[in-house]
Amino acid sequence: MTRGTTAAAARGGAARWLALAVLVLAVLLVAVDATVLGLATPFLSEDLRPSGTQLLWIGDIYSFVIAGLLVSMGGLGDRIGRKRLLLAGSVAFGGISVLNAYATSPEMMIVARALLGVAGATLMPATLALIRNIFHDPRERSLAVGIWGAMASAGAAVGPIVGGFLLEHFWWGSVFLINLPVMAVLVLVGARLLPESRNPHPGPWDLPSVLLSLVGIVGVVYAVKEAAAHGVRWDAVAAGALGAGALFWFVRRQLTLPVPLLDMRLFQRRGFRGAVLADLLTILGLSGLVFFLSQYLQLVQGRDPLEAGLAEIPAAVGAVAAGLVAGRAARRFSVRAIVSGGLAAVGLALAAVTLFGEHTGYPALGAVLLVVGVGAGFSFTVTADVLLGSVPKEEAGAASAVSETAYELGAALGIALLGSIVTGVYRGFATPPGVPAAAAAAAHESLGGAVQAAHGLGGRGAALVAAAQESFMSGLRVAAGAGALILLLTAAAAWVLLRGQRLAEAPPEEESDDADERPAHLAGDRAE
Repeated sequence: MTRGTTAAAARGGAARWLALAVLVLAVLLVAVDATVLGLATPFLSEDLRPSGTQLLWIGDIYSFVIAGLLVSMGGLGDRIGRKRLLLAGSVAFGGISVLNAYATSPEMMIVARALLGVAGATLMPATLALIRNIFHDPRERSLAVGIWGAMASAGAAVGPIVGGFLLEHFWWGSVFLINLPVMAVLVLVGARLLPESRNPHPGPWDLPSVLLSLVGIVGVVYAVKEAAAHGVRWDAVAAGALGAGALFWFVRRQLTLPVPLLDMRLFQRRGFRGAVLADLLTILGLSGLVFFLSQYLQLVQGRDPLEAGLAEIPAAVGAVAAGLVAGRAARRFSVRAIVSGGLAAVGLALAAVTLFGEHTGYPALGAVLLVVGVGAGFSFTVTADVLLGSVPKEEAGAASAVSETAYELGAALGIALLGSIVTGVYRGFATPPGVPAAAAAAAHESLGGAVQAAHGLGGRGAALVAAAQESFMSGLRVAAGAGALILLLTAAAAWVLLRGQRLAEAPPEEESDDADERPAHLAGDRAE
């Protein structure tokens, strides 16, 4: 059997699906890690005793660093090899997880979370780019992207469940140590199964572009979050101006470089532009519900962490089911019908949340979460397929990074904007008579603070918690209404921007014609 025939057989067999199984391990890990810290925060706070500002940085710095480095890491993978970057990032992610687990001070925890963000930024773009280069058949690629998205959704749901179980039996650092066995399997199996791929003519990795991207995105996200939390202050304005200036300079630089870190001409394609915008605005509109859902389940409805995690399963089930059939549905109907329909469904589900109260039964909540999962699963899977299919495979890493950056920016902006709505409404509640001033001040900071401050106050404490819960629900309903409006407007925009967009039906001729000339690997631009 010739070497070319071996390659063709490998592409036609089960090897690429085994490679996909390795890739989804990385996706599952990042998704779990993004959601598990929220449950551990109260335990971490009791042990490390961070200040309010330090606690915010512990929660935010991971997302800041990931958002700032995604584009740079996507470009680096295109240059040095996506498999190499994925495996190196996986080893780093595992090692730094240990540093997080055994942090002994708030400052150490902040640094460890930042380093974890650097490692995390290598994983998601590399996985999508490798899928683009392993699966040349568009229908198979649609299914692979659906599985990829389904595992991300499953990880987001599994995170609270695993975290709740660990926190009930072990100390808070255990939520980070669960990364180690997953990373070990990923590295050992991935080294054998994953094909290497890269851009055959990559050009240099432009360090000024890397710095401009990092400063620009982190500056803008920080400014929005600070302005939402504390009002428009000089530091937020300065960070926003610095970030906007760096992003402007980054775009100008990309347009002048012979081989840019990110080809800005990709945004001239209406399908690419529409998919990125849909992802960003969808996450923005959803983030309020996602961010405050655990507080609603635990602090309003009184569920323990594990029960709260289990309560969120319908969203994951819906996303997994929709992701697996999204590509087929988009080909049968149309891309814009599936994306717009999915977004509209999510918007209507968020609108239903405006009717929720403290004692809303689980069947109503479960139904809403199921609709959110189905709608998001259809939308995100198809937009990811559009993004990968609309770029040359040589630029798959950078394009994947743009998609992930849209997610991170959307989450940061959504939590900042919708979170400020919830916080603003929440802090307006009237303190019941007889509550000490210190307890009242703590209660107005957050719902968790109200629950803590109520201990030992007897009937006055119960009245304080009831008032805080009612005010929190008022803020949540307003934020859900705003999110619903954003999702419905995004559905309308996607209907226009994705007009005429279709998913490919068959592999490009040039990839089929030279199939027998490729080295004996699954796929890729250049084999190692």
